Amino acid sequence: MARTPSDTDDTGNAGLVARARQGDNAAPLSITEISNLLKRTVEDRFGHVRLRGELSGVKRAASGHLYCCLKDDKAVLDGVMWRGSTQRLSFVPEDGLEVIATGKLTTYAGRSKYQVVIESLELAGEGALLALLEKTRARLDAEGLFAPERKQALPFLPRTIGVVTSPTGSVIRDILHRLADRFPSHVVVWPVLVQGQGAAEQVASAIRGFDALAPGGPVARPDLLIVARGGGSIEDLWSFNEEIVVRAIADCSIPTISAVGHETDTTLADFAADRRAPTPTAAAEMAVPVRRDLALTLADFANRKQRAVYRPVELGRERLEARAQRLPRPEELLQPQAQRLDEASERLRRGLLDRAGQGRERLVGVASRLHPGMLIRAHGDAQRRLVATRLVPALVQRPLRDAGERLSALARLAEQLHPEKPLARGYAIVRAASGKALTRKALAQKEATLSLQFADGSLTVTPGRSAAGSGGGKPRSSNPGSPAPAPRQDDLFG
Repeated sequence: MARTPSDTDDTGNAGLVARARQGDNAAPLSITEISNLLKRTVEDRFGHVRLRGELSGVKRAASGHLYCCLKDDKAVLDGVMWRGSTQRLSFVPEDGLEVIATGKLTTYAGRSKYQVVIESLELAGEGALLALLEKTRARLDAEGLFAPERKQALPFLPRTIGVVTSPTGSVIRDILHRLADRFPSHVVVWPVLVQGQGAAEQVASAIRGFDALAPGGPVARPDLLIVARGGGSIEDLWSFNEEIVVRAIADCSIPTISAVGHETDTTLADFAADRRAPTPTAAAEMAVPVRRDLALTLADFANRKQRAVYRPVELGRERLEARAQRLPRPEELLQPQAQRLDEASERLRRGLLDRAGQGRERLVGVASRLHPGMLIRAHGDAQRRLVATRLVPALVQRPLRDAGERLSALARLAEQLHPEKPLARGYAIVRAASGKALTRKALAQKEATLSLQFADGSLTVTPGRSAAGSGGGKPRSSNPGSPAPAPRQDDLFG
């Protein structure tokens, strides 16, 4: 180990224990003491500094503090921004941004390092602002927030239009005036700040508030949303480049028109919206059609419909007249048929005459061949064939036997089906005076007298009392000598 002069004694030899030298009244300092001395010196000398550099290693702790490094091409300086200061930032710090940091230098004794405590951060010029804008746009585009398939079609005629803008500027007046000129509509205005601290949060809250309205509620849910602001610098329009506003527009289920700035101004809200308008007045023109033009269009459609209805009728009438003129007269249509009828009649007459002549000629020819000798010869031939034919008895007996069997079967069946056959078993046939057999009680009650046919004879009766009949003998009473009981209507059929 190298030895220092303080490690030697008065004779110049090194000692083991530190001793105060003669005339030396400076006591040794502790590490904490020297660190505090350095801290006060640095903070007194650099109590307020403005530094320009590029952000690197940006990291936000769970406590809300922000840690980063400021660097240029030759040096690096650590930085810290406390939670209270980060809440006032107007942009999101990212690596690679060139900024101007305002704060004070201090030391961090725990690591023997010095750092800057940042009180405010600003982008170093408009170029840095545009670089941040492009970086944010690329990141959100990679997430698909600007994809064309996310865009919604604007309603043709919205009943209610929601407007997110400042209630005191000329923008809302321009929009209302233009809507009144084109097509008066119900407009709901959500007043917000359009510039400065907290403007982005208010705009995003208004968009999400409109989207959260329920249909049929006390406040009408808009069919279309217009986010509008007048022209200004890039710093004035920066609230509409904030990620919170862009995400609110992209997530909104209501079709949205972005009308921020003038025609040359472009914000990230324009990319996220379903339609971009160059001016707020143009947004009102996109929102609704011209009522007068619609009325003219409807009138034109009505005229076209009327013409479309009448045109086929007119064309049909013209075609009917043209075809009617080309139709032949009835007598012209009948002339060929009448001529063919005359020709057919003439051919029929000639055909009948020819047929009669031919028949006459054939009759004469046949009659010339008919003579007694021919008839006598034919009779002789037939007689010889009859003599030559041998008659076998079986040929005659078999048909006779078969016919006899069929006749016997029919006789037995007739015997069984004879209507008087059941009379032997105790049945009777009721006949009217005309001799017609009766099968219904109602028919029998209509007759004055009835005839009851039994197996051994018939008996004539009157409905309601008994009477003598042919072959039945005289009627007898059950008690001879006593008067006959008074007849009752239902004695026979009761």
